[in-house]
Amino acid sequence: MEIDSSFPGGNIVVESVTDSDVWLHQDLRDTDIDWFYWYFRVNGAAGRTVRFRFTTSRALGVRGPAVSLDSGKTWAWLGSEVLDDNSFRCSFPSGASGASGVRLSFGMPYQESHWRQFMAEVGNNPAVLQGILCVTEKGRDVEYVILRCANDQPRHRVAITCRHHCCEMMANYVLEGLVGWILRDAAAEWLRESVEFLIVPFVDKEGVEDGDQGKWRRPRDHCRDYEGDSIFASTRAIRDIIPNWGNGRIRVGLDIHCPYISGLRNETIYLVGSHYDHIDREQRRFSQILESSADGSLPFLAEDFLPFGESWNTNENYAGGRGFSSWIAGFPEIMLATGIEVPYANARGVEVNQTSARRFGIDLGKGLTEYLINME
Repeated sequence: MEIDSSFPGGNIVVESVTDSDVWLHQDLRDTDIDWFYWYFRVNGAAGRTVRFRFTTSRALGVRGPAVSLDSGKTWAWLGSEVLDDNSFRCSFPSGASGASGVRLSFGMPYQESHWRQFMAEVGNNPAVLQGILCVTEKGRDVEYVILRCANDQPRHRVAITCRHHCCEMMANYVLEGLVGWILRDAAAEWLRESVEFLIVPFVDKEGVEDGDQGKWRRPRDHCRDYEGDSIFASTRAIRDIIPNWGNGRIRVGLDIHCPYISGLRNETIYLVGSHYDHIDREQRRFSQILESSADGSLPFLAEDFLPFGESWNTNENYAGGRGFSSWIAGFPEIMLATGIEVPYANARGVEVNQTSARRFGIDLGKGLTEYLINME
């Protein structure tokens, strides 16, 4: 049996291995705090049941780890029944699928390769304009996409970002669902005619591909890099491109995140309240609209809104610098600027997975449509 993380997004430190037990922990190389991201590959374990024991800190959510038998393209939760405190057991199938390349992770990873596949499916649409936002410090391209509207002059513009924290992969499945719905669904015709979108799918592209934690990154978190001089190429580029692209018509700035691994508030979808009173009012109004738009694929309740000043959403949490939502909320034409937290595995008891997260992206699109129409 061999265990490695030498592929895009891989992250693990293996301490010791026997025939049936592995002691290991997540690599915290990029941050001073403890976090829970890990992602590794197992070869040569066909027909075995192996216990994986995390030794340093909590690393498993309520549905256990996710497993992929096709090199990370599709994922399924192993389930809570495989858990025992901070360890889990995995029974590897016999044959080729169990002998080569079984991948395990705390969540359902989403890499650059997933986005490229998605763009291959939708990118020939004339409304889709793909571009390179910047090149990272390590030489990687940071993508952006503009969804152009049919009118030469859009009524509104909407900016959407994902992966300020590189481990928060479920955000990209939501984004896929939203973009696919906008481009293909008859119910999105008004958006296609009236609204232009600018989308950055991977703000911390380095961390996504390197397999970092990203949360409270040293020396600065990407989502605290919108104050003073930005130190990352991607956040500098966002601060340059969005005002020029917006041209005074940006109405919504949306930043999609995932919360902590599990527990109470971390198992609901919610908007993160702004310290600006006028933005707070719009966030609450949008929460009501989104609740009425949701079809039940993943539950969204307006009552789960997190006001500024409660729980982790306090001034102390932003001592390291301003985030995207706070930065774009300062634009005079902005009506709604918000972060939205989408759980990794469990939303009010409903399973979060690749399919349900994409379906919530459709709900988000319906909510944005009603919100923008009602603005006029």
